[in-house]
Amino acid sequence: MMKSYNSIRKNINISDLPPSNTTRWVIKRKAIVVNAVKSGVLSLDEACSKYSLSLEEFFSWQEAMEKHGSRGLRATRIQYYRNPRENRAN
Repeated sequence: MMKSYNSIRKNINISDLPPSNTTRWVIKRKAIVVNAVKSGVLSLDEACSKYSLSLEEFFSWQEAMEKHGSRGLRATRIQYYRNPRENRAN
């Protein structure tokens, strides 16, 4: 079973943050960044600047975690869902 984002890291330190050049955003890294902002370790502006995130992207992570826990942070197969008829033909 997947841990909730709250149980991934409760006491986040600056040393727990992913590197600023992170390009592969797995669930754990997203959760750590959102929790860092939530706990005040990192401001929203600092997080967006450090990780080149738009406000929209950050807030989508935050909302997904609030609604669905860390499972909400999984990347979806957007192309597959956009055109399901075409995918069935393959």
